[in-house]
Amino acid sequence: MTLKLNIIIGSTRPGRGGPVVAKWVADIARADGTFEVDLVDLADFALPVFDEPAHPRLQKYEHEHTKRWAKSVASADAFIFVTPEYDYFPNAALVNALQYLSVEWARKVAGIVSYGGVSGGLRAAQELRLLISNLNMMPIPQTVPLTFYNKNISDEQVFTATEPMVDGVKGALAELEKWATALKTIR
Repeated sequence: MTLKLNIIIGSTRPGRGGPVVAKWVADIARADGTFEVDLVDLADFALPVFDEPAHPRLQKYEHEHTKRWAKSVASADAFIFVTPEYDYFPNAALVNALQYLSVEWARKVAGIVSYGGVSGGLRAAQELRLLISNLNMMPIPQTVPLTFYNKNISDEQVFTATEPMVDGVKGALAELEKWATALKTIR
């Protein structure tokens, strides 16, 4: 049974660190070989503040951006959200993208790689875990916080991780695989 993992770059602002961090996560996931990996950039969907007239659980999408986003999310068995911390919270673009859909998230597993300053985005990750669970997803507890992440990005825009960071992602992938396998049987 092939499992698909979407690694979602949760920030959309210019100059963001998300693409560099998410590429690093995707490289580890691809090398692991457990999942078919898709690196999904939220900025590519250009989602405005939620603009569908019908509730997401009805799946009566009128806008092309929503249909494309729903197709991307529906295709995955598991997710890793790569998110910065803004004001002790996940950024608005990611929260908006999560709230665009309902059914497509249900009974799937999600992990979080957060990045920021001294907390490494842990406060944002905790808030995001609550939202994920409210969307009927299973958030794994193995979050991977990257403290002062920008010190690990080279001039060539390559993220160089410490051994505990790599071990954290590998541990999260192992947990995601267990849950994705189990949850696929009830979808």
